[in-house]
Amino acid sequence: MGLATRVTVLTVCGGLLVPSWSPAAEPAEGTRLTVAATGDLLIHGPVFRRALAYGDGRRYEFRPMLRAIRPLIAGADLALCHLETPLSYGPPQGYPSFRAPVGLAVGIRATGWDACSTASNHTLDGGQRGVNTTLGVLDRFGVRHAGSYRTRAAARRPTVLEAKGVKVAFLSYTALTNGQPIPHPWTLNLARARRIVRDARRARRAGADAVIVNLHWGAEYRRGPTRSQRALAGVLTRSRSVTAVIGQHAHVVQPIRWINGKPVVFGEGNLLSNQTAACCPAGSQDGLVALLDLRVSGYGVRAVRVRYLPTYVRHPDFAVVRARGSSRTRTIRTAGRSGRVVPIR
Repeated sequence: MGLATRVTVLTVCGGLLVPSWSPAAEPAEGTRLTVAATGDLLIHGPVFRRALAYGDGRRYEFRPMLRAIRPLIAGADLALCHLETPLSYGPPQGYPSFRAPVGLAVGIRATGWDACSTASNHTLDGGQRGVNTTLGVLDRFGVRHAGSYRTRAAARRPTVLEAKGVKVAFLSYTALTNGQPIPHPWTLNLARARRIVRDARRARRAGADAVIVNLHWGAEYRRGPTRSQRALAGVLTRSRSVTAVIGQHAHVVQPIRWINGKPVVFGEGNLLSNQTAACCPAGSQDGLVALLDLRVSGYGVRAVRVRYLPTYVRHPDFAVVRARGSSRTRTIRTAGRSGRVVPIR
């Protein structure tokens, strides 16, 4: 996390998005920055019960689970998490209707994430009230968010994070809602190609130097992207406004590909969950931390490489650790390896 990161929002004026910051110099050519992005935080019952044990039965303590990846997350210029489950001050609840304890937000902030995408098929598990509580908790702990909203006005203010003078817009959408009714048209961003491209263009016009799109999409436990994933990725990467696409939902790692000269991380797998081979594919304990390397050139801000760290959810302590053995092999085989897609240790 860039400790000096400045967070800026875009506001509406006359129906158009305009920057709320004062005019600033363009980022210096040659500037490089790294954006870390991670997979599903899916807090099943056994996970939050272990967190309670870490907190000596008095609080939910997630920091020990995330300690091993903290240097990578905190060391990035910007760090983005995917919060699949709502947060609540009340008793936590696991599958099928999730409600994670507030202590998770403490762990998110302490580990170094700057912002979280909140658009997923579980966003509406607690209805509009659950959305409001989740966003309020993230605000309380200084974690920005994108994808679900408390008001219509908030839905038109995409979050822009800044590091090294580069303004990065973070947009989040879901293709799935589990059939739950959406309280208001603005409560949750749905993954519609035309809408996403429009939002990216607006963010650019308002001053964003780069746009990262986060998508909750695809089919559970499928290692390859679906036809609809490939089609949407093609549309988004053809847009001059989109810099990179990252995705979650499958609960297994999916490929990292360069499409139309831009990186698409189809699926980052599970960062933290209770899924194992006992219920799901063996790969459901696998995940990856994607490191998007961006560079400022005379043509703007472009992604030049994706590095990634394969991760594994170790049981019974639910520690997210660097993957080894068959887990690491499985992740690299799926995610890929090339000059611009590089696994790290």
